[in-house]
Amino acid sequence: MTRRVTKAIFPVAGMGTRFLPATKSVPKEIMTLVDRPLIQYAIDEARAAGIKEFIFVTSRGKGALEDYFDHAPQLEQLLRQKGKTDLLNTLESTNMESGAIAYIRQHKALGLGHAVWCARRLIGDEPFAVILPDDVIAGEKPCLQQMVEAYEETGGNMVAAMEVPAEKTSSYGMLDIEADMGAMVRTKGMVEKPKAEDAPSNLAVIGRYILSPSVLENLNNIEQGAGGEIQLTDAIAAEIKNGNGVYGYRFQGQRFDCGSKSGFLQATVAFGLARDDLREDLFAYLHDVVNMGKAAE
Repeated sequence: MTRRVTKAIFPVAGMGTRFLPATKSVPKEIMTLVDRPLIQYAIDEARAAGIKEFIFVTSRGKGALEDYFDHAPQLEQLLRQKGKTDLLNTLESTNMESGAIAYIRQHKALGLGHAVWCARRLIGDEPFAVILPDDVIAGEKPCLQQMVEAYEETGGNMVAAMEVPAEKTSSYGMLDIEADMGAMVRTKGMVEKPKAEDAPSNLAVIGRYILSPSVLENLNNIEQGAGGEIQLTDAIAAEIKNGNGVYGYRFQGQRFDCGSKSGFLQATVAFGLARDDLREDLFAYLHDVVNMGKAAE
């Protein structure tokens, strides 16, 4: 019987240099996408998938991220006094239960694999999820929930996967496919950031993972790889060599790379248009902007 996935690691130690100067004082993970910080989208997705324990791998300067999940008694009291129930409910949805959240420091920027390894003692011998908050995925059913449901049938290890054009393969870990079963593929290898001519397929790994605890053991033996970092994909690929299943899951939904400025802007427009209270005004504005551009040509 496949064990339930109840723990998730959120690697949030990055400096967010692509968003300077904003990230000089504000952690990238709490930059707002419409009216919720990026990390809230990741937390909501994890909760929908049944995650009960939330492990954040942080670094110096992330105090505001920790404060975000704490209670704000004065603000809550003010909202109660003013009868602003809707805002109070929204605020309470950001609170975490005592003991449900933990923070681990990554003291050296040695990559995603190292960040996940830092949380090994809190994971123990259980399967776990990894969520990269930069990857925001809009879907009717949250991406990690889709994966957890599929994982109950397969066990092993699972990564979210998405087809990308050849010129983008050098930005992703790419899957070497052994068997294609539609929504699911069984992999026989993974290649980190290959050139287009060296990519084994067009199926890229996106920032959602369900991993067995043996991946953490593999990370103990992984040397620095692409970019001088300890690559998580190398530790997952070692599972294949050890005879353990590694699957790619083609999720249903649209992924936005909110680690880039253009991706963040695209997500802002998409999520804004999805809101009943914002759609009409935002659509009218975008319509005017497009027409102004055509008129200027």
